[in-house]
Amino acid sequence: MNNLEFDFKVEKATKTVFITREFDAELPLVWDAFTKQELLDQWVAPKPWTSKTKFMEFKVGGRRFYAMVSPEGQERWSVQEYTSITPKTHFKMSNAFADQDGNPELPGSDWDYTFSEQNGITKVNIVIYNESLERLERMIEMGFTEGFKMSMNNLENLLETLK
Repeated sequence: MNNLEFDFKVEKATKTVFITREFDAELPLVWDAFTKQELLDQWVAPKPWTSKTKFMEFKVGGRRFYAMVSPEGQERWSVQEYTSITPKTHFKMSNAFADQDGNPELPGSDWDYTFSEQNGITKVNIVIYNESLERLERMIEMGFTEGFKMSMNNLENLLETLK
């Protein structure tokens, strides 16, 4: 691996997670990996878990309803709603754990993604603001930090095969 940036910082005082990750891939491909269901399901779950999207409509007001599925078949559902989209550069969404019928479990979190490319390297900045400290701590307890880092590595490997 070359010197691609990967920063992951949790600030409990502001209930916020800051992530910066660079990928050796062009921006349109990285954008698609974050915004197309068929690509998201290939990388977003930390192995040995898998991702299963029930439906996804990537537009303002659209939603993605998906589960992280354990090797034993246990499903952990989440629902995301897209609140702002600027193609190829930026999108925001709200995210909440949910039951299998899509009823959100509040409070949730707001995710803010920014994409930029320089010399074939795409940088993704993600800011995750949690509505409560309890939710942030629950995410961390559930292994969010390790799981997210594993997912980013999955994405890096997927991008390598798609280039």
